[in-house]
Amino acid sequence: MDSSEAKKPHVVCIPFPAQGHVNPMMQLAKLIHSRGFHITFVNTEFNHRRLVRSKGAEAMKGLPDFRFESIPDGLPQSERDATQDVPSLCDSTRKNCLVPFLELLAKLNSSDVPPVGCIISDGVMSFGIEAGRLLGIPEFQFWTASACGFMGYLQYDELLQRGIVPFKDENFINDGTLDTPIDWIPGMSNMRLKDIPSFIRTTDPNDTMFDFLGSEARNCLKSSTIIFNTFDELEHEVLDAIVAKFPRIYTLGPLNLLGRHVPESQLSSLRSSLWKEDTDCIEWLNQREPGSVVYVNYGSITVMSDYHLKEFAWGLANSKHPFLWIVRPDVVMGESAVLPEEFFEEIKDRGFIGSWCPQDLVLSHQSVAAFITHCGWNSTLESISRGVPVLCWPFFAEQQTNCRFACTTWGIGMEVNPDVNRNDVEALVKEMIGGEHGKKMKKKALDWKHKAEVATDVRGSSYNNFDRFIEVLHVSINKNHV
Repeated sequence: MDSSEAKKPHVVCIPFPAQGHVNPMMQLAKLIHSRGFHITFVNTEFNHRRLVRSKGAEAMKGLPDFRFESIPDGLPQSERDATQDVPSLCDSTRKNCLVPFLELLAKLNSSDVPPVGCIISDGVMSFGIEAGRLLGIPEFQFWTASACGFMGYLQYDELLQRGIVPFKDENFINDGTLDTPIDWIPGMSNMRLKDIPSFIRTTDPNDTMFDFLGSEARNCLKSSTIIFNTFDELEHEVLDAIVAKFPRIYTLGPLNLLGRHVPESQLSSLRSSLWKEDTDCIEWLNQREPGSVVYVNYGSITVMSDYHLKEFAWGLANSKHPFLWIVRPDVVMGESAVLPEEFFEEIKDRGFIGSWCPQDLVLSHQSVAAFITHCGWNSTLESISRGVPVLCWPFFAEQQTNCRFACTTWGIGMEVNPDVNRNDVEALVKEMIGGEHGKKMKKKALDWKHKAEVATDVRGSSYNNFDRFIEVLHVSINKNHV
């Protein structure tokens, strides 16, 4: 290691081990690296193996000042190339990751890299706060989901105290209880119980996910700082309410747009997709008319029944609009996704089905008119960044909250009925692409695209916040090394 390398401040980044968390942490890590920092990016061993399969061992060696490390997640060994069970993963990371993470930090501090100066850990990996405290290293939390989702999780204690959760029996699912208006959450108006992050939907007072997300969100408030991948104008009311409770926040999003200020380098080849990306779809999009294609992708975790898959399929086919549909091998619960032969006959000239794709490239393509999405935060922000309106089919977590904001506050979306029906899908696609309401949503989406670009442009709010954040990083690390 030469002397200039040895002087670089060293930041360790550790995302929660799921695709929707790894991506924004990688975007943030690249941005910090571009300002002269040494980065160690920590995946779980399971995900590191997936990345090696997806990108190749050579790519995962990294660079002299951007390195990859891994720690065990505490779950039984598995070679499956699929998303792990989320409740098991949450429970295990909380109980089992602190010790191996501390061992890794000790190893880094005795190796040929600069001493670790700061930890940036995922907002649901609060053992990073504990690690920083034990080692006397500054640490920041990065909440990779929406600010409105964060505020929703902060209400879990209140919902318990009001006796709303846990529900007494399963009737709440169908008896209208979830339509109950919720008017007491700071910065979040026009909400219903069904719009609160979905882990409240339990009859078990000891439900793993309800406890995990509520406690991890509250733990973020014990950190020195919270970073959000959002921009001030998009979620200003919620952000104001968070600042009233916890003033030390930085809004740096959308990170995919802020990243355009990073110069092209060897890092450009470092992509964080855990799935092998199929780029043939871009060629297919090149042959379609501008503003004609429906893009469909439910993210990396959503699963559905075989019945729902087929209803989506026939709704898309019957709309007669061309579509690009990403169907993960594990999207159907407990089995492989298989669509009927007659469906492929029907759509052979106007449908493309792939297993994974470079989503930001797809959404920025001129032929894409609308996006059927699970409303994960990365997908929501990427659609806003590219001016693409959305048809929302939220699956779990804060996706329901994002969906509500997209359809009401931001005016860029319509919701697909949770119990998918092919006629509804067909009607919504036709409305989105050719109807009056669809035209209004497209205009709104383009307005938000402009606002996102302004926020991340030089002297924009997110750009300025990133400059301030880098200054705070330097000061925190230098003070620690004095």
